[in-house]
Amino acid sequence: MKKTSLKDIAQMAGVSTALVSYVLNGREKETRVGEAIARKVREIAKELNYQPNHLAKSLRSGKTHTIGLIIADISNPFFANIARVVEDEAKRNGYTVIIGSCDEHADKCWDLLNVLISRQVDGFIIVSTEGSENQIHYLKEQNIPFVLLDRHFPDIETDFVATNNYKASYDACIHLKNGGYKRIGLIAYRSDMYHMEERIRGYKHALLDSELEFQNGWLREVHFETIEKEVKVAIDELLASENRVEALIFATYGLAINGLKYINELRLKVPSDLAIVSFGQAEVFDLYYCPITYLRQPLEMLGKTAVEYLLARLKNPEEEVKQILMEAKLIARDSSFARTVATV
Repeated sequence: MKKTSLKDIAQMAGVSTALVSYVLNGREKETRVGEAIARKVREIAKELNYQPNHLAKSLRSGKTHTIGLIIADISNPFFANIARVVEDEAKRNGYTVIIGSCDEHADKCWDLLNVLISRQVDGFIIVSTEGSENQIHYLKEQNIPFVLLDRHFPDIETDFVATNNYKASYDACIHLKNGGYKRIGLIAYRSDMYHMEERIRGYKHALLDSELEFQNGWLREVHFETIEKEVKVAIDELLASENRVEALIFATYGLAINGLKYINELRLKVPSDLAIVSFGQAEVFDLYYCPITYLRQPLEMLGKTAVEYLLARLKNPEEEVKQILMEAKLIARDSSFARTVATV
């Protein structure tokens, strides 16, 4: 089937090919094309199922109007939802998003970067993974526009949009303390990533400010690759210690899901045997027999702002670096129900 051309539309509309081009590129006002003629051209284009030649347009402008989005783990609802926000916001601004998941592996992230660079994407939005600092340096050296989303490297000057992880973790611990819990544990990933370090730091500082002495045994760090096995071991150790924890914070959604499965196997009751607060948000937290208290990250604003920052960088590569930390909100539910009324 022959592809519809601008000439075909022009012949049906009884106007010039140039005028059709102006209308379909949204430039009718510049050339003072009448509203009735512009509407007629668009209707004929729709009727003939006209598809613009993006390749030719890209060759002329040097832009593909595509964005590469690399996320850490597509199976995590937080990243899946934020990808949808990025995609919708980019589309609203005339961009297409190509999404790749690196599954928390730096090597896979590097492969995705190379593939997307070869596809000539205009820029990147990246949820970094551990060990990917060299990739960020490479993008800077090559002057490839990018914005880091959710995770960033404090020693590398880049545009980034992230959550205030220190404050979120601090708030979670204070919430449990105010509910009458004194022995509060944290299960986190063993990682050099800044966002995870900040979650641990916030937890420790909250204990200190609450005059609750931090016990080394209350903090357990597990590896992403062996999460299911190590979370079980961590919970066993937390419950077997002399200073058995009364409440537990999970530093990520994935840790929480694995932890809650094992807590069910142990037939522990939440919150009477163990109170729970988790990072991340997902429908499964509503479906659990005891709705889970969680830290709601502003994923819509994170995604939209990442697109906004990248488009600003594409428009003006010399623009000042933009960095923002957004606040998470603690959504208190039954899993951290207060056992006592806090006194001031």
